[in-house]
Amino acid sequence: MSPASLADSAPTQDERDLAQYESRIDRPPQLKVAEFSREGRLRHVIFSGQFPVDLLEDLADTADKIRLLSKSRTGQDFLLNLLRHKRAMLYFTQPSTRTFLSFMAACQILGMTCNEVRDPTTSSETKGETRFDSIRMFSSYFDLVIMRSPIARLAEACAYLMNDLERTAARSVPIVNAGSGADEHPTQALLDVYTLQRTFQFAAPQDSPAASRLDALRRDYPALRTGLTGKVYGFCGDIGRGRTVRSLAALLAQYEGVTLAFVAPGHPALRLSDDLRRRLEQRGVRVVELESLESSLDGASAVEQFDALYMTRIQKEHNLETDAAEFARIDFSQYKLSLDQVRRMKPYAPILHPFPRDQHFGEIPPEIDNDPRAMYFRQARNGMWVRAALLAHVFNVDHQVARFYHEQYGDWTATRRIES
Repeated sequence: MSPASLADSAPTQDERDLAQYESRIDRPPQLKVAEFSREGRLRHVIFSGQFPVDLLEDLADTADKIRLLSKSRTGQDFLLNLLRHKRAMLYFTQPSTRTFLSFMAACQILGMTCNEVRDPTTSSETKGETRFDSIRMFSSYFDLVIMRSPIARLAEACAYLMNDLERTAARSVPIVNAGSGADEHPTQALLDVYTLQRTFQFAAPQDSPAASRLDALRRDYPALRTGLTGKVYGFCGDIGRGRTVRSLAALLAQYEGVTLAFVAPGHPALRLSDDLRRRLEQRGVRVVELESLESSLDGASAVEQFDALYMTRIQKEHNLETDAAEFARIDFSQYKLSLDQVRRMKPYAPILHPFPRDQHFGEIPPEIDNDPRAMYFRQARNGMWVRAALLAHVFNVDHQVARFYHEQYGDWTATRRIES
């Protein structure tokens, strides 16, 4: 091999830096959770396994309070003073619209100052600076680093870097994973669950009795209950390469009696991965794999059985040249939602999508947008509120939110009936 070829094949400094954390990264998630927490609350937010059900409920409650407080000038002023002394770096080296703007809005709701690096060509990385040096430099100037990267496990490695610095009394700040390679997107899963939590409260309009909608639905669905337990969740599209699917499925697996149905082509890159299937089955989850939305599930068409449907686009940016011929033989129309199928869905079943929606593929046609079950735009807005709640938790000011809320509203707890 020529010297030039040897140089080309040699690992980069970034790769060598990442490799030093490999043994820690490869451990089971349950062995890592404690390292990312301090005194009973999250220090770093890296993967969805850090959100037990009780924390999901607490974050939803805080998000509800923040969204209601934000409706008044007094509440806005209170929120703006919560973290006005904190600075956040949004380090987004992978394209993003919703996640970036959602986090920026969440920071601004709590009064945080935000700066950003979205194009590494404008940073010192063009001069040879490693990503780990960049992260450590950001920690010198900011109190929080929110990062999104195409590199798998980079966010987790950066969290270990911060922990190592903390042990030597060097400056260390929280790391929040806003998407890391194809691995995890924990805060997307958080907002997805928050949307389901609000939807499955079955709240009535403000001028109606709170239980009236659920009572009406129970005439046709007598076993229907509030909450996320005991429901059938459908996932459709690019299952194998969808980090949002992985993260949300891991959270839903914590709820008793759920069925997770995955609708995807049989291609190895697109179908449910073996490792995720094993993880879910080890949790006692009923896992079903289907070839189309019309496949039979419990004696009926699957689309008619779902209590919630999570649509995804086919992520063409991950296609390999070797996959082209096999993909050309797949009938992708089976992974697009039609108006007829929506009409046959349960009347309360929300339709979710992590966005962006692919106008060319058409997994959800725009004519579905006006259906009351189409929750994806509301889902995106929910991300702003629950990410604000997450930041309040990380910086230990969520108890201040609760106290001020109760000073303003007493024991009134119907915040989930407020839509905004």
